[in-house]
Amino acid sequence: MNDLYEKLDKMVPNPRCELNYKKDYELLIAVVLSAQCTDKRVNKQTEILFDKYDIFALSKLNPEDIFEIIRPLGSGTKKSSYVIEIAKKLVSDYNGKVPNNREYLEGLPGVGRKTCNVLLSELFDVPAIAVDTHVERVTKRLGLVEESASVLEVEEKLMDIFPKDKWGKLHKQLVLFGRYTCLAKNPKCKECLFTKCPSRDEE
Repeated sequence: MNDLYEKLDKMVPNPRCELNYKKDYELLIAVVLSAQCTDKRVNKQTEILFDKYDIFALSKLNPEDIFEIIRPLGSGTKKSSYVIEIAKKLVSDYNGKVPNNREYLEGLPGVGRKTCNVLLSELFDVPAIAVDTHVERVTKRLGLVEESASVLEVEEKLMDIFPKDKWGKLHKQLVLFGRYTCLAKNPKCKECLFTKCPSRDEE
């Protein structure tokens, strides 16, 4: 696996979360809003949202109050409701702070295991691997997991293969590698250092 680390370090040397945030709750809301949407688009709308409201102001609103801001991200009605419900819960339960508590976080509306893993890793440096579409695609292409593996199976396999102290960085590297190089369509194989890959074999 040292070869994999070395190649990822060359292609994605300084991986970081591309969702913009200044406060913990901003990241939580941004990750929820990023479902089926690009980080770039989310950043544009959350800049508007967080310039206008903090977590306490959001907790006093109704979903329709922020619908026009959320609407460009898709699923506007559902996502607006998630944001307001999350704000109400965080203010009520933790004075607006995001807790380092997996069970609590996964109980919030719109928060699943992937979102929770992102939060725990990014905010609290908890070893976790969030499997999004990029991570799933890349790991299957590279033969790290079976093609038929579910998202949870991909996560468990990666956790088994790689040491805990590598999970946080590795997760972000795989996301960015998949986002900018190992694309779903027309992957940039000439820019890739992995020579054993089905996409490259098809060239």
